Amino acid sequence: QVQLVESGGGLVQAGGPLRLSCVASGLTFSSYRMVWFLQALGKEREFVAAITWSGGNTYYARSVKGRFTISRDNAKNTMYLQMNSLKPEDTAVYYCSAVARPYLLNAYDSKEYDYWGQGTQVTVSS
Repeated sequence: QVQLVESGGGLVQAGGPLRLSCVASGLTFSSYRMVWFLQALGKEREFVAAITWSGGNTYYARSVKGRFTISRDNAKNTMYLQMNSLKPEDTAVYYCSAVARPYLLNAYDSKEYDYWGQGTQVTVSS
């Protein structure tokens, strides 16, 4: 019933921009904190960015801070990740996730989250 659908991934040259979107359905979108994770080939899923219920607070991994911007539009049930100055090391599958619980044992642990999208591939060429 709950679906999170990412889009916007693709192949981009280093230094270029890309914008990812995550459209949610089957849930009350504004009741969920929304989060982006990435998973590089052969590696564990890791935190990228998060945004609180109405967009009042945002959080970023140190590797993307200053380059990526997370946002959400609750009227459209959509979360975005604007990625600028992309680097080859940004290459990964990017996943949208959602969690309703306000308190997490470890917000960086992907196992804490309730729902996941299917992922969208981002490939940055050098």
